[in-house]
Amino acid sequence: MYELHGEGMSIRGMARTLDVSRNTVRRYLRAPGIPQPRPRGPRASKLDPFKRHVDERLASGIDNCAVLLRELRSQGYTGGYTILKDYAKPFRRPHQAKVTMRYETAPGEQAQVDWGLFRYTLPSGGKRRIWAFVMVMSWSRAIYVEFVQRADAATFLRCHAHAFGAFGGMPKRILYDNAKVVVQGRDREGKPVWNERFLDFSLRLGFDAQLCRVYRAQTKGRVESGVKYVRRNFWPTARFTDLDDLDNQVIAWVEGVANQRIHGTTGEIPGQELLKERPALRPLPGAERLQPFLREGRRVQRDAFVQWRRCWYGVPAAYAGRNVEVQPREDTIEIWAGPDRIAVHPKAVRPRQRMTVPGQWTNQPSGDARPPKEPIAAMILDVEVERRSLAMYEMVLQ
Repeated sequence: MYELHGEGMSIRGMARTLDVSRNTVRRYLRAPGIPQPRPRGPRASKLDPFKRHVDERLASGIDNCAVLLRELRSQGYTGGYTILKDYAKPFRRPHQAKVTMRYETAPGEQAQVDWGLFRYTLPSGGKRRIWAFVMVMSWSRAIYVEFVQRADAATFLRCHAHAFGAFGGMPKRILYDNAKVVVQGRDREGKPVWNERFLDFSLRLGFDAQLCRVYRAQTKGRVESGVKYVRRNFWPTARFTDLDDLDNQVIAWVEGVANQRIHGTTGEIPGQELLKERPALRPLPGAERLQPFLREGRRVQRDAFVQWRRCWYGVPAAYAGRNVEVQPREDTIEIWAGPDRIAVHPKAVRPRQRMTVPGQWTNQPSGDARPPKEPIAAMILDVEVERRSLAMYEMVLQ
């Protein structure tokens, strides 16, 4: 307008040339300076009603936007992921990039295994910890997760069997760190001294065990990332009543979230890639080979009960004080003493429930039986000293 006005064009001509009204042209020409746009007020965001919750979660260290989005969706949030990510970005902790060499594997060639230690709060306010067994298939990135109370060798092997069942087969080899449940140490030549029970397990099932280099845990980076993914994506939203409830939740999370997401490295969905990888896996071992490794050792208490997962299961009283093995199945609990199955119970439905077995105290001595006599001490007389006259001693001196 200023240029056309300087050239002598009329208001009508400028309005026709610029396709605006003549009043608009007059208003701009009469203004003392170049008109400035009016400041806009802040626009309402769909995230506004949920910012308080986001701030609280960020303050508690939960900065994974995928987790936050899932929580907000359950609260009625209808906005997008980008709005949430932009809001949380200034509060997120910076991540230090690490350089490492990537190693790719063929389908069915390798899996990686590791433990993760997770902490949770009790209703009373106290804190406890629980272990997570994590196995990741190196090619498909399919993951298996199981929470357990003890990270001992028996539990470790049992989790392997459960993971193989979930994947539908076994890889050719599995990569581990130098944990005691796998290797006891190294000899003078630097060769691993394998845990005997683990070595028996791997040989009997037919997969090769491979160890990371000492102090090079990033060698098994796929499962390291898997443990971090469980910690950041599943664990912050876990609310459970007992271990069975937690296992049901993590199974649903693995099947519905972890193995159905688009993997950040491969760009593929792990669950779909597992279907392609499954034909390359080794077949599952028969029940006769797995049977010794599916049981968990326990000691029978004096009242002829065995404790397992906060519940008590009865056995014949003759086994009190002896070591037995508990084998959980889908709906029942079996208790074995060597090759003999001594009790079968339905799974308890509530904590601290006691399940008895028929004839649990049959043919046992009653409680009013007379106890055996206790050994007692004896008091004896002092040793008597022979008495002699003084004349005897005078004769000895002479």
